[in-house]
Amino acid sequence: MKNTFIIAAVIALAVAAYFLGTQKNAPSAESTTVATPAGHPTIAGDSSGLPTIAGQTGADPDAHFTHFRVGQRNVKAIFPDGNLMWVGTSGGIVRYDLRKDDYRLFDTRSGLLATGIFYLSKLQGRLAAGTYGGGLALMNDDGETWKIYNIPEGLGDGFIYDAIELENGDVWIATWSGVNRIRGGNLDDRSSWDLYTVANTAGGLPNDWVYALQAGSNGVVWMATEGGLSRFEDGEWQNWNHDDGLGAAYDIVRDQIEFETDPARYSEHHARQKVEMGLEEVDVAYNPNYIVALLADRAGNVWAGTWGGGLSRFDGKDWTSFTVADGLPGNHVFMLHEDGDGVIWVGTNNGLARVEEDGFKVYTTADGLFSDRVFAMATADDGSRWVGSFGGVARIANLD
Repeated sequence: MKNTFIIAAVIALAVAAYFLGTQKNAPSAESTTVATPAGHPTIAGDSSGLPTIAGQTGADPDAHFTHFRVGQRNVKAIFPDGNLMWVGTSGGIVRYDLRKDDYRLFDTRSGLLATGIFYLSKLQGRLAAGTYGGGLALMNDDGETWKIYNIPEGLGDGFIYDAIELENGDVWIATWSGVNRIRGGNLDDRSSWDLYTVANTAGGLPNDWVYALQAGSNGVVWMATEGGLSRFEDGEWQNWNHDDGLGAAYDIVRDQIEFETDPARYSEHHARQKVEMGLEEVDVAYNPNYIVALLADRAGNVWAGTWGGGLSRFDGKDWTSFTVADGLPGNHVFMLHEDGDGVIWVGTNNGLARVEEDGFKVYTTADGLFSDRVFAMATADDGSRWVGSFGGVARIANLD
């Protein structure tokens, strides 16, 4: 392809160096793997080897697509910030300046307590990063260092999967051990911190592993958990699971499951949940209650990407599920993104899909993706799509 540029800006595990180079061919999607969780996650990533902090990539801004490599790391978060693109990897945060074509790596040397990054966005006007075991990090005004909020400050757990800020100033934080609400966003006032769990909500929160958050209308908060969808409004809780319509039935997707390793074989946590959810007969990676990705769209629908049960849409009354049989490229849904035009994008284990009126339009490595495992996506101000996978990020000028 003439209009292609592949750059290797790599956080390399083997040589422990952040280096630059080029390659002629895109990497094979078949070479990527996705690790399944086993019990409480371990802290991901450290700065051993001390990779180079900064450099330039030499990327061609006019190329149809550009690949930025990050080595044997996942890219779980991408956040556009004007002329900057922030990329969260399992080896730290990369700040890429689109005008200058240079990058800056943030890791434990700049104040992060852990380098595994799951969430990037803005909270109270500051860049916020959710880490694997190192709490919530807010960038200080110097643009170099971080203010850390962890269990002593009120967090339910040091593993942060998502956070949102409501119009009333409340901040909600998704953790492995429940969901925090910081009333009025007073992060430095310990008395403003609440923690909601299965126990203290009488099951209103169906599972303590809260994986994603979305703000609905009129102060509603939607929560994706390992045990279903939860809704909080004016102090009242409501939830839905597979019995209510979330996720496709096992009989429908049985022959479409790509990941055959059952996490329950290696994790007491998942083995226990299989029993609690009536999934004892399932021996592959399938849990329709486990919501990995969540989106409350501007039309008022709530979309839930499940672990093997495909994509589900909730209109406030009824559930509709979509699987490979309906044109979805994969039944493990890792990412949901709504762009500025209201178009919904779905990242799966087998490609990226755009939701259309009559189904899905699917994109793969043949269209410029770095890998068909899609974990993150953002749309830049210039309309380009940034898609994160295991091993790297693809910047694609046009996916229409």
